[in-house]
Amino acid sequence: MAGDPMKEAQRKLTQKVMGRPGVIGTAIGMSRGDHCLKVLIEDDRGRHAVPREIDGYRVVVEHTGRIRRR
Repeated sequence: MAGDPMKEAQRKLTQKVMGRPGVIGTAIGMSRGDHCLKVLIEDDRGRHAVPREIDGYRVVVEHTGRIRRR
């Protein structure tokens, strides 16, 4: 059985962007009524070199600020 193509695209995106300064995570989400992949950033350093799409899915950068554990 084949895996979920969007989850596979997220996995590829995560491998590409995690570890870059300012990037704190990736997610599957919605933007403008369509499914998309998101790169979560804590500051503008994470905005650089984020791909526009992965496997046909649009990639959106979302500035979340720092996420802290409670």
